[in-house]
Amino acid sequence: MQPVKETQTPEGTDTTGIAPTPHEKRSGIVSKWTVLLGILAIGLLYFALPEKLTIGPSWLLLAIEGIVIIPLIFIRRSGHPLAPKTIRILALVLLGAVTIGLVGSVAQLILNLPTEKGTSLLRDAALIWGTNILVFALWYWEIDCGGPQKRHLSGHKAIDFMFPQQADGNTTGWVAHFVDYLFLAFTGATAFSPADTYPLTRRAKMLMMIEALLSMMVIVLLAARAVNIYGQ
Repeated sequence: MQPVKETQTPEGTDTTGIAPTPHEKRSGIVSKWTVLLGILAIGLLYFALPEKLTIGPSWLLLAIEGIVIIPLIFIRRSGHPLAPKTIRILALVLLGAVTIGLVGSVAQLILNLPTEKGTSLLRDAALIWGTNILVFALWYWEIDCGGPQKRHLSGHKAIDFMFPQQADGNTTGWVAHFVDYLFLAFTGATAFSPADTYPLTRRAKMLMMIEALLSMMVIVLLAARAVNIYGQ
């Protein structure tokens, strides 16, 4: 029996020797654009915050995102895309930057709580809470199963997170997209616990703990300040 040769796909090397179907390619493209919109939304939410709640000027995060993302888009369209490992490193660097911005905003919210007014506190807390969901949705998207490329090439066996579609071993080859991780992050920020998707590895559990902690801090601070304002 002849060994199966590896075939090259637009997303990298498929070690199974089976090229993705046109539907899988379209799904991957749609998911990537959804991720880009999520990253852009984080920058816009950060930009909407007052500068007393940001690290540096409020436009700084948008500028960092532009510096990283715009060249990648042009390089990809040039027909000579970067290696997947390089793209993954840049993605992790960008995620680190937005996470630092998020943690800094939560810290500044705590420090500025006594001076926050009712309406502005509600708006700022909502912006930070929404940023928290998007940031951790991107983290989940990036770490699960070694990243989006490996998920598509491996048939997405449950490694870091187990979705309901994977409960039987994922015999259909179902692959999670960004919206699935966005839902996971939303439930983690609202219920402070998993809904239908469960963390399996320590890194997944740690990320969910950090997201729930940041969300809880924002909600508890908001409630405490509201009670204080009502009492006055």
